[in-house]
Amino acid sequence: MPVNHLVWIQFNEGVSPTRIEEHLAALRSLHGNVPGIQRLSVGANFTDRAQGYTHAVAVELTDRAALSAYGPHPYHATIASALKADAKVLALDYEF
Repeated sequence: MPVNHLVWIQFNEGVSPTRIEEHLAALRSLHGNVPGIQRLSVGANFTDRAQGYTHAVAVELTDRAALSAYGPHPYHATIASALKADAKVLALDYEF
């Protein structure tokens, strides 16, 4: 059964627009570099309903096993570590 991995991002004060774009580009590059990803989208929030979270990532993975492998995958781990240094991150996963 496919899994959606949703991530909300709130960048820390002082993180430049250029650095934010670097993070977003890195997140987009996960597709094709981490096995099990079927679809991936990254975007900026355009409403005031997200309690300060400004960006989101939606990753569709093939199944729970792919999600389990996704987190510790070295390519993902490097990107996630850099992102967490510059932002507050929330994640939620569900099958559909």
